[in-house]
Amino acid sequence: MDRGSGIPGHAPVARLKGAAPGADGPGVEGLGNIAARIAQINQQITALNPKAAPARSPGPPATVNAGQSFATELSAAMRTASATGTSSARLTKDGVPADLARYGNGRIPAGALETIGRGSHRLWSPAADAFEAMTAAARRDGVTIGVTDSYRSYDQQVDLARRKGLYSQGGLAAKPGTSEHGWGLSLDLDLSSKAQAWMRRHGDEYGFKENVPREPWHWTFKPSG
Repeated sequence: MDRGSGIPGHAPVARLKGAAPGADGPGVEGLGNIAARIAQINQQITALNPKAAPARSPGPPATVNAGQSFATELSAAMRTASATGTSSARLTKDGVPADLARYGNGRIPAGALETIGRGSHRLWSPAADAFEAMTAAARRDGVTIGVTDSYRSYDQQVDLARRKGLYSQGGLAAKPGTSEHGWGLSLDLDLSSKAQAWMRRHGDEYGFKENVPREPWHWTFKPSG
C-alpha cells in the first residue's frame, strides 16, 4: 500500500502547495487522480448495467471537496448499481418470482418475504423495496397510501374464496393457489380519490399495475427486467 493515497497500486497523492511535510489530506493533483478513478469506475458500472442511471460526475479536480473521499464516492456508485440490480429481479415464464417458486403459492415462509413498514404486511423483497420508494414519493406529494392486504397464505385464500366467491363466478377471490397475493406480488390498497389518481399517474414508475378489473384497490408488482 502506498502511503500517500492509501489505495493499493496507486502512486502517492501529491500534497497542496505549501503544505508541511507529513500534513494530512490530498493535494490538487491527488484529487485529480481520485476524480479520474471515480469516472473510470462509473464507466465500468454503466458497461455492466446499461440501464443504471448515470452516476454524478465528480466535477473538475480543483472544486472537489477534500472531505468527500474516494471511499464515499465509490460507495455511492456501488449503491446505484445494487439498487438497479434489485429492481430487475427475475420472474419465471409463469410470472412467479424465481427465488420463491420452490415454496409454492401461498406457502412462502415469512423469512423469505420482506416487511413493508405497515404492521405485519409482507411482500417479495423487490416488491417491498419498490413499494417503500413509491410511498415515500407519494408522501412528498402530500398523498397517503394505505394497505389492507399483502401476502396471502393458501389458507387465507381458501377462506377468502369461501366468503367472497371466486372471481370467475362474479366474486372477488382468485382460485386458491393461483392468487398473485400468494407470491407476495400484490397489495390491496386503501386509497382516497386523490391517492387513486396519484397511483394511476405514478404507480407504473415503480412497477405497480392496476391489473384486475372491478378491483381498483388491487395493485400488482411487475418488474420490467
